[in-house]
Amino acid sequence: MPAPPRPGLIADIGGTNARFALVKPDGRVIAAERLATRDFPGPVEAARAFLARHARDENAPDRAAWCIACPVGGDEVSLTNHPWTFSIASSRAALGLDALTVVNDFVANAMAIPELSPADTLNVGPEPAPATTPISAPIAALGPGTGLGVALLVPDGPDLWRPLATEGGHVTLAPTTAEEARVIAHLWNTYDHVSAERLVSGPGLALLYETLCALDGEPPAQTGPRAIAAAAQAGTDARAVRAVDMMFAFLGTVAGNLVLSAGALGGVYILGGIVPANRDRFQTSPFRDRFEAKGRFRDYLAGVPTRVVLHPNPAFPGLVRLLRDTGRTVGSP
Repeated sequence: MPAPPRPGLIADIGGTNARFALVKPDGRVIAAERLATRDFPGPVEAARAFLARHARDENAPDRAAWCIACPVGGDEVSLTNHPWTFSIASSRAALGLDALTVVNDFVANAMAIPELSPADTLNVGPEPAPATTPISAPIAALGPGTGLGVALLVPDGPDLWRPLATEGGHVTLAPTTAEEARVIAHLWNTYDHVSAERLVSGPGLALLYETLCALDGEPPAQTGPRAIAAAAQAGTDARAVRAVDMMFAFLGTVAGNLVLSAGALGGVYILGGIVPANRDRFQTSPFRDRFEAKGRFRDYLAGVPTRVVLHPNPAFPGLVRLLRDTGRTVGSP
């Protein structure tokens, strides 16, 4: 009898922690553990420590998919906020793997989208009829957090998707109201380029709030994005409310531009930590109206769904999909 398929090794590696898991071919988790990156000289050593505790000979992995918090453009990978630097080919050989796929962390998050259940997402705006959502159209993914991640999923055959990592978070941010124009003009005194990420992110929310206070000639009453978001949710700081609503409006502008540019009629999925943590405010924000506000192309965008991803760790189902697609089509940017 043929030997049963071996499990896969997946890992979500950030600057502080690396989350490893052994998974069956159907995605079920056999074992999982979070390791501190500071405790190991590199990902191979961290993976070996994890496998030593959880993988016997009969369930040693033969394939792996890792996502890393940094750009991935070749064999050599260097984390943005940690001194780990490693070779993909050398890591594969050191761990005795047949295949090792390494992608940017936002690509893995985007790859989770086809794996999500209805309970994993929250629809924002009108829910289009299924017939109006082309199954062969690209999907757009945006994730405001520490920065603004942007990726596309492009259909690549039956039940296959090819992720495209982009630097769409650094597009030039365009105002659509007089107040937004005042904010951006004020920021030009400091920044020669005001990108989408500059204001649509955690640090961006703090900068947006501070800018509104400066324009009003008042000192900031809140410090940091969490305090600003909390004050907006409680309704105790009018400028915090304006800042949060303006950030979500800007996100709508960027998302609508992305759909028009990429033909992403398959929908827009919002990932990252900020929007799910403020979902009530987001649902009543100007996001969806701004998303559709494209003049003659309002009707074109009106049928495109926009959804917030609520899954607590979308990188893992995305990595499972990359494992399954290894040998057919993989997602390295």
